Amino acid sequence: MLDLRDCDLDNLNSVTKYPSIPTYHSLDPRNGGLLDERVPFAGPVIGTEKVDGTNARIITLPDGSYLLGSREELLYAKGDLIGNPALGIVAELRSVADALPVPAADRIEVRFLEVYGGKVTGASKNYTGEKRVGHRLFDAIHLTDYEALLAQPRAALSDWRESGHQPFFTEEELQKLATTDGLTLTPRLFTLDAADLPNTLTETQAFLTTHLPHTLSGLDATATGTPEGIVLRTPTRTTIAKARFADYTRTLRRKR
Repeated sequence: MLDLRDCDLDNLNSVTKYPSIPTYHSLDPRNGGLLDERVPFAGPVIGTEKVDGTNARIITLPDGSYLLGSREELLYAKGDLIGNPALGIVAELRSVADALPVPAADRIEVRFLEVYGGKVTGASKNYTGEKRVGHRLFDAIHLTDYEALLAQPRAALSDWRESGHQPFFTEEELQKLATTDGLTLTPRLFTLDAADLPNTLTETQAFLTTHLPHTLSGLDATATGTPEGIVLRTPTRTTIAKARFADYTRTLRRKR
């Protein structure tokens, strides 16, 4: 069984980071605008709200310990007297992690959550006018055969992660996990056939406005309610992409 005290924490950090998610329309490396090329989808597509906060991780281990992390760093381990206060992640998620079950001996469990509101980002006012902080579950993985995985060189682990080899939960599995853990998922907006997704930049901007005119993740009645965007994903999470209002507004303004 894995013992956190004997674990290579740099490797554990690498294999549990959340990977980069492509934009629905490709980004132009020259100016950050959007191009006409888009991520191809097939079959049913689930749309979920993209919440503008900070990416966080709860890593639970079979020895009964856990770690909390931001997208890039590990911030806290169970029992620490002092934790890194960055972005309010530890303060928001420590009690959540304390209540989670210990994984079976054959796996490490990672839950990915968006921590938002408070003073987390400049967009916090979209979700709260009272500086409240919240969190939403949006993905999860279970890592089995973790001893062999953690023994690999760090560069290989980064390639493994960014090449899409993390075993993400399907939508059905994620729904069950959220229910079991008592966690709230990012809002589910629709399930559409891929043929009904928008094609052009203008169509996608209108699509975003139609399906998410106001955030569904508000933390109090004084929030401004401006949403960030929509994440598109297949039920198996084989294909995933994000579409942000700001990207389409900026690109289309340039084209006028």
